[in-house]
Amino acid sequence: MALVLESTITCPQCSYVKTEIMPTDACQFFYECTNCHTVLRPLAGDCCVFCSYGTMKCPPLQENKSCCS
Repeated sequence: MALVLESTITCPQCSYVKTEIMPTDACQFFYECTNCHTVLRPLAGDCCVFCSYGTMKCPPLQENKSCCS
């Protein structure tokens, strides 16, 4: 299965939706909504903002690897 690098993030504060390219070499722990400027952080138990608010899990988890290790 090929990695999907695009993930659509939905801001929990204002519901703004934006498609972003996920990094393959690092976790993205912070993400600033371009609409309301709320800084998103991963939810408890998630390793990055894409796993919490995106349509796709981060690349390491897509490959069944540990994220951020």
